[in-house]
Amino acid sequence: MAEPSWQETLRLRLVERNARECSYAPIIEQYRRLAQQTKLLKERNASLLRAMGNARPNPSSSTVFVPGTGDDNPVRAAYIASLESQISSLRDELATVYKTQGQNAQRLLAMNETLREKEELSRLDAENLRKARDEIAILRKKVEQHNELMAEKDRTAQVRSMTPPPQYVLVPKPVIQILHDEITTLQLELSQIEERNQTLTKDNAKLLQRWLDAKQAEVNRMNEANQFYEELQSRRQAALNKSVSINGDEDGASSAANTSGSGNGEGKRETGLATTTDGTPSRAETDVNLTPNG
Repeated sequence: MAEPSWQETLRLRLVERNARECSYAPIIEQYRRLAQQTKLLKERNASLLRAMGNARPNPSSSTVFVPGTGDDNPVRAAYIASLESQISSLRDELATVYKTQGQNAQRLLAMNETLREKEELSRLDAENLRKARDEIAILRKKVEQHNELMAEKDRTAQVRSMTPPPQYVLVPKPVIQILHDEITTLQLELSQIEERNQTLTKDNAKLLQRWLDAKQAEVNRMNEANQFYEELQSRRQAALNKSVSINGDEDGASSAANTSGSGNGEGKRETGLATTTDGTPSRAETDVNLTPNG
């Protein structure tokens, strides 16, 4: 919320007053230090004068007063006191200078930190400016392409309007109407393509189901053929076992028939299975054409 106008005016006047009154602050400080130094010099001179007035006469002379060399010489004591006062004042000034130097060092560190932050902000601003310029360049290219497209549409519309069919007069349409018609046509084509895609998807699913059904039927037929083949094998094995047993029973009768009949073996009684000369069943008669298809 903005401050009232009278408060802002009062603040500006106070700032101007402080700036006006503080403009002579360095000169006032120099005069203050000069007055303090003058006061110190006056006090030292007064102490020296008092020491000269209180000095004792020299025993070796009656007219000349020479400062003594002992510890009780007041001139020396006053001089030492003035020097000590100067040393203390210089120490105070040195402490003030050190304090000011420390404050300046702190201010320098703060200013360096502020400078670093400003440089970081400047770097971020430069990066944002670069990105903004890139975006502006991209948008300008898009605008140029759009303008070219619109100009091409306008030229196409003009050509269409200039070459109407002979049976009627073609009224030129606005560019927006032409674009709308093209969009409608494209939407119709898209819907037709989607319907065709759905139809093809359904046909593909039906063909896949038919193929799976055909393969399943083929597998069922193969299973049935294998099962029939196994049944034939079992029947053949049973027939072989039965023929072997029957052959064993008929060996005696065949030997008796051979002795009573002719030697060429024509008296053999044919049985249901043909036998060879050694009495084993014929392979050609027992083997049947057993295939998976029956």
